[in-house]
Amino acid sequence: MVLDRVFPKETIVIGLESTEKDELFEELVEVLHAAHPELVREEAVSALLAREQKMTTGILPSVAVPHAVCPSLQETVGAIGISRSGIDFDSLDKKPVHIVFMLLAAPGQTGKHVQILKTLSAVLEKPDTVERLLQCTSASDVHTVLRSEESAIGK
Repeated sequence: MVLDRVFPKETIVIGLESTEKDELFEELVEVLHAAHPELVREEAVSALLAREQKMTTGILPSVAVPHAVCPSLQETVGAIGISRSGIDFDSLDKKPVHIVFMLLAAPGQTGKHVQILKTLSAVLEKPDTVERLLQCTSASDVHTVLRSEESAIGK
């Protein structure tokens, strides 16, 4: 299992307060910093914003996967945020985003980063996965859904 290690329960936020992309990056980077104190907040937010300028990572209906490389990290880390009201994300479908999977990779971990994105994509492409995640009321529920969906893609 890959996703349950990258997105542990302590980096899953139900009920994001942010309503815009910039606020969201600050909010989830703070969650990641609490779990990984070596993460330099300003570096992470700057890297995420630079990546978004190239092309939006709001690529699936209701879902965004912002990701970037952060030199202050030694491993790839992630956070998940769920917003009931939605976040203005400049997504491809022009609709608000409700689930955000943020990934920050250490330099030189391109292969691992790509593997995580591939696994996440396979999970999110499964019918009803997004809806199941939106119905979660706790970090534990989100973690359980991800584990279940990831284990099912190998079958």
